[in-house]
Amino acid sequence: MRRRAYDIQITVNGRRITKVIIDAHYEAKHFGSLNDDIILRLVNLLDGLRFEPEDDDAPYLYFATDGLVLDDKKYKLVWLLEDDMLYIGVVNAYRR
Repeated sequence: MRRRAYDIQITVNGRRITKVIIDAHYEAKHFGSLNDDIILRLVNLLDGLRFEPEDDDAPYLYFATDGLVLDDKKYKLVWLLEDDMLYIGVVNAYRR
């Protein structure tokens, strides 16, 4: 599986984010209902918000954000932040 990187300009948890790296993991089970464009739109919904991590495995903080609504559909986004880095890593995403 390969990862894809996209430029973005948002702020999450007070941190300026300039890149999104999407892991292809979601394609194994959710390819019919998700694509990179939808995931990027979901990531944009995080802009300006603060989240508590689900797990802390230095240098990574892992988050699971449920109930994101896009085009009247609910999604869950599993993502991470790495210490001192300016990207969000999307581990997985799926429709609820």
